[in-house]
Amino acid sequence: MSSPHESPKQATFTTTGLIIGYALSSSLLAIINKYAITKMPFPALLTFLQYATSALGVYTLGKLNFLHHDQFTLQTAKKFLPAALVFYLAIFTNTNLLKHANVDTFIVFRSLTPLLVAIADTAFRKQPCPSKITFLSLFIILFGAVGYVMTDDGFTLTAYSWAFAYLVTITTEMVYIKHIVSNLGLNTWGYVLYNNFLSLVLSPIFWILTGEHTKIFNSIKHKSESSDDLFQMDAFIAVFASCVFGLLISFFGFACRRAISATAFTVTGVVNKFLTVGINVMIWDKHAGFLGLICLVMSLIGGVLYQQSVTVRSEKAVRSEKGEDGESLVESKRDSDV
Repeated sequence: MSSPHESPKQATFTTTGLIIGYALSSSLLAIINKYAITKMPFPALLTFLQYATSALGVYTLGKLNFLHHDQFTLQTAKKFLPAALVFYLAIFTNTNLLKHANVDTFIVFRSLTPLLVAIADTAFRKQPCPSKITFLSLFIILFGAVGYVMTDDGFTLTAYSWAFAYLVTITTEMVYIKHIVSNLGLNTWGYVLYNNFLSLVLSPIFWILTGEHTKIFNSIKHKSESSDDLFQMDAFIAVFASCVFGLLISFFGFACRRAISATAFTVTGVVNKFLTVGINVMIWDKHAGFLGLICLVMSLIGGVLYQQSVTVRSEKAVRSEKGEDGESLVESKRDSDV
């Protein structure tokens, strides 16, 4: 996201700000979605409202000249459609995993993605093979998260099925979206507009496939407790906050994808979950104990080690190829540094 005229410190500050924004929006969105689903138990409808808010918000703010996004064209939409489909599947499996499993189960499968993305980056995107220290840090994250979940027994076959589907789709999404944002040439708000609008168009298909539309209509028709809750003030606030944070995570997510590598972006997402776990420990009674929290600290240490390993490797590569020029270092950090 840095420009050629930015100093290394300015570029680092910008990248750090994007990562912090993504971390906060990602972590809080998980909590808000968890609360919103308890008030409105229709995950597909909730994500539909998020897509609609994000797409309409970007379009409206663009018309009011508060931001600039690329013009929506059918030709570009056709190129972006596969990425939007993968993104929708990742969110779809994510919400269903959270519906059928606890936060602990979600974390352990989410923590698997950096290792798989690193392998996929090397195999399919021809990225340099991660160093031994980088792989070690990824395995520390993995083992820490596995140890955390092993202290909790909230596993079911349904949850594992959704977890496996989520693992496959999120790994594909992390690598493929990185390929799209690196080659399509749209600005950040353009990506947000295309991604959310196309996901919005895809939503009715999955409503029908999952049968959720029938459940919604039946709930409204019979005026069940779920439909009554939908029109309560706390439910409205939860859904509204979920939609706003959905827009924020769209912006920060795509901005981070452009600024850092796919693996670094994935690790950032894993670290985001520590805030979610902290809140989970405070508001729910089903969570791991002291040993589980120790394992979480281990995963956090792995995330720090990963950041240090890719930063040092990036700096050494730039110095060997382009000397000590600060501007070149900034450009290198766009693809390798958290």
